[in-house]
This record gives sequence, structure tokens and C-alpha cells, in this order.
Amino acid sequence: MAVADVVSRQALCAHSRVIVKTLCYRVFMFLLTAAVALAVTGSLGEALSIGVATNLLKTVTYYAYERVWAHVTWGTR
Repeated sequence: MAVADVVSRQALCAHSRVIVKTLCYRVFMFLLTAAVALAVTGSLGEALSIGVATNLLKTVTYYAYERVWAHVTWGTR
């Protein structure tokens, strides 16, 4: 299987779809991260800080990851 058979120059998903998917997923993960941080630290302020910091970084990396996969044709046909 050649690389050209697996990768496409045209994205298979629109940017807006990836943005909505990313934001929905990150809201869910923020709540989960903050809940775990609250259970570990016992401090709501620290839990929210941890939730915000980790999710800002993860939102950007997830978006980039989704954009790369939007060009992979493997498994879509």
C-alpha cells in the first residue's frame, strides 16, 4: 500500500466540524479533569486551575491531531 493510497491532499472533514467536535470533547474532558483534580486536591480553585490549564493545551493539540487525520483516507472507503 502506497502513501498516496492512504493520504489525501483534500481534507475529508470541514474545519467547522473539527472545531465543534474539539470543543464538545474538551468541555466534557474539562469537567472530568476538574472533578478528578478536586477529588485529589480537595480545593475547588486548584481543581479549576488544573482543568483550565490542561484543557487549553489539549484543545490545541486535539485540533491539530484531527486536522492531520482529516487527510488520511485509510478506513474511509
